[in-house]
Amino acid sequence: MTAQTLPKNSTMGALLTLSIVALTAATAYVHLTLGGLLFLLNGLGYVGLIVLVVIAAVVPHPLVARFDWFPRLALVGYTATTIAGYLIIGPYFALGWITKGIEVALISLVMLDLMRTYGSPRAMIRRAVASIVDLRHSAHAPRGGESPIEPAVAADASEPA
Repeated sequence: MTAQTLPKNSTMGALLTLSIVALTAATAYVHLTLGGLLFLLNGLGYVGLIVLVVIAAVVPHPLVARFDWFPRLALVGYTATTIAGYLIIGPYFALGWITKGIEVALISLVMLDLMRTYGSPRAMIRRAVASIVDLRHSAHAPRGGESPIEPAVAADASEPA
C-alpha cells in the first residue's frame, strides 16, 4: 500500500490511534510492573506519550493541530531508543523480547499513521518545520496594529492639551 492509496477517513485514523494507544499501554504496563527505577521511568515515559497522542487525536484546538506531528514523532523516537537500550543493556528474557515485538509493531503503526496523515516523511518534515518557523515569526510580529518600523505612540502624547 503506497501513501497515495492509504485511506484518509476518520474511521481509519481512529482505529490506528486506538491501536497505537493500546500497544503503547501494553509496553508501558510491562515496564511499570518490572520494578527498578529505569523500568519505572520508561513506563512513565510511555504513559506521558499516551496522553500526548490522545490529546493530539481528540482536542480540536488550532495549537494542538499545528503540532499534531510531535507526539507521533516523539513516540517513534522514544520507542526506538527503548529498543536500542534493551539490545545494548539487556537483560535478555522472554518477556523482554515479546515487549520488543510490541514496540516494533508500535513503530510500524505510527509510521503507517504518519504516511496516512502526511503522505510522506518529507511532507511531515515540511509540516513540522513550518509549524516551528511560523511560531518564531509570530513571536517577532508587531502587536496591536503597531508598525514594525515605528513604535506606537500613546494617545495622550499626540493630542494637544
